[in-house]
Amino acid sequence: MSTATAPPSLERLEPDAAPPPPPQPRRVPRLVWVLVVLAGWVALWSVTKGTHTLALSGLDQTDLHARLSDRVSGFSSNAVAQSIADAINAIVDFLRGLIAIPTPPRPAPTIGWLGVVAIATWIGYAVANWRIALLVAATFLSYGLFGFWEDSMDLLIVTLVSVAFAVVIGFPLAVWIAVSSGAARWITLVLDLLQTMPTFVYLMFVLVVFGIGAPTAVVCTLAYALPPIVRISGFGIRDVSPAAIEATNSLGQTTMQRLLKVQIPMARRTIIVGLNQTILAALSMAIIASYVNGPGLGKPVLAALTENDFGAGLVPGLLIVATGIMLDRTTTAASERSERVARSGGENRRRRRMVLGVLLVPVAVAVWYSRYSIDAAVFPETTWARSVADWANSWMESFTSTVDTAAGKFSDAVSYGLLNPLQSVLAESPWWLSFLGLLLLGVVIGGRRAVVPSVVCLTGLYLLDLWHDSMVVLTMTLVATLLVMVLALVIGVWMGRSRVVDVVIRPTLDAGQTIPAFVYLIPVLALFGSTRFTAIVAAVVYAAPAAIKLVADGIRGVPDGVVEAGRSTGSTTWQEITKVQLPMARGSLVLATNQGLLYVLSMVVIGGLVGAGALGFDVIYGLAHTDYAGKGLAAGLSIVLLGVGLDRVMRSAADRAGARAPVPRAARRTWARGAVPF
Repeated sequence: MSTATAPPSLERLEPDAAPPPPPQPRRVPRLVWVLVVLAGWVALWSVTKGTHTLALSGLDQTDLHARLSDRVSGFSSNAVAQSIADAINAIVDFLRGLIAIPTPPRPAPTIGWLGVVAIATWIGYAVANWRIALLVAATFLSYGLFGFWEDSMDLLIVTLVSVAFAVVIGFPLAVWIAVSSGAARWITLVLDLLQTMPTFVYLMFVLVVFGIGAPTAVVCTLAYALPPIVRISGFGIRDVSPAAIEATNSLGQTTMQRLLKVQIPMARRTIIVGLNQTILAALSMAIIASYVNGPGLGKPVLAALTENDFGAGLVPGLLIVATGIMLDRTTTAASERSERVARSGGENRRRRRMVLGVLLVPVAVAVWYSRYSIDAAVFPETTWARSVADWANSWMESFTSTVDTAAGKFSDAVSYGLLNPLQSVLAESPWWLSFLGLLLLGVVIGGRRAVVPSVVCLTGLYLLDLWHDSMVVLTMTLVATLLVMVLALVIGVWMGRSRVVDVVIRPTLDAGQTIPAFVYLIPVLALFGSTRFTAIVAAVVYAAPAAIKLVADGIRGVPDGVVEAGRSTGSTTWQEITKVQLPMARGSLVLATNQGLLYVLSMVVIGGLVGAGALGFDVIYGLAHTDYAGKGLAAGLSIVLLGVGLDRVMRSAADRAGARAPVPRAARRTWARGAVPF
């Protein structure tokens, strides 16, 4: 009789198998820790508020601010800077006399408007195609028809001179960072500083060194427009196919030969994209350059902002937008032309040269005629601009009267329900409590990598003696960012889930990112008046397009299979969005919040012009009064520290979120290029 034997145990069959890992304890969610920190902060604030806030009343300065003013004034006498200013003035004055302003004894420029339009149209056709040529012609004609020919030519001159300097300086740097990782690290640090620093901060330095006028406008525009061409061109050159580089190495080419014959030609399209972004960045400085008496279309926009004249600022503002669209489309078409020709089977180059040569004949005739006919030299006066301005003012008055009550209620709700309580906690807490609370929040949100930048930036804010003003600005920034993210979630999810909606809305967002920041202030100022809420709304309008597009890209990047699996289980639309798409797009949401924060912060100084006060007012007042230049400089550096601290915390948070959720390629490119809007 046989007896049943027990089956061999798993341990005897697999003696080397590792025991199952012990269950991991569940971590406390970050949101819980955030609430704990906030609860402790509020509890301490309730018994310490109003003490040791480090607030400065009115125009008070500290000893540090006075010492900084003395240091800044010491830069004003510099022979090298004067030589550079004289050279820039000579270039700008020559070009202005050529196409913009009368050259005595002539009552007109050397080349009249008809000749300039003909030359620009021919260039548009030569670098792209006839559609671009028509766009260029229409844009140039609109300058004259609306009565802003001289200002428009000045804008193009300052923009193109700045871009020329940016290319001369930036392209060698791009090549350098493409071939040297050591150079890339150090140059990237400088580029990060330029992109993180608000334009008004280095505007103050440049103003002291170069004085008022075109040199300051060109140098500031150069500093702002330099990073894109260095970053994007360097990336394109470095990202050339390794197989192509290996092939050239096998042929024994030198580094210089490989650069000139392989890497740069293969990266041509990316390089032109970098040039495109540099041109648009330079153009976006048009109004800020006018603040230091730089020539261009920014002058009438700034004058309209000062006078609160919506219509008068609308026309030159739209001409700036038209200029940006023209330059963007032209450079983009130029970058795509060779690829398009190759797809169509090539072109007859000899025939094209003949066509371009023949077209030069009417161009030469137009230039000649514009020198001898006053009507072709000076654009006839029209009333188009005034008519449009009157219509715009009439429309704005009727619009504001219609929505005034609703706008007032919305302003009061945000101000009394969110802005005032948050400002009370941040700015009316003792400085040490705000320091500790912000540090703990930074660590909870960003993790250990956020500790050092948080400590450094908060310490810098304390040492610059503008702690209270910095907390006020941080309050407005957080409120504006919250409103931005509400818009980004609603519109971004809508776009991400519907191709039709995306096609309809995205061009509007692209146009919104092309409009200079100052232009947003004019309608918002007419609607809400001169208050801090005006600055918040203008910042929301300025920052929302970038955040919306990042959220839309994140929602669209969620795999279709995951979405279909959720639908197969009977999930509702709301469950699909909140349980599947938003959690899987967490990385993009953090990136959108980061970009929204930085775009909002970049409007701080501009908001100081319309009643925002705090650091923005300090910078503006320091620009206008040399005795307060030190306080203005300290305010600008405080904005930089706020931007750097928030950026580093959000980057660290994005890295943590990205480890658990995929980040769309478009969002990663935005982050990698250092897309900081200062």
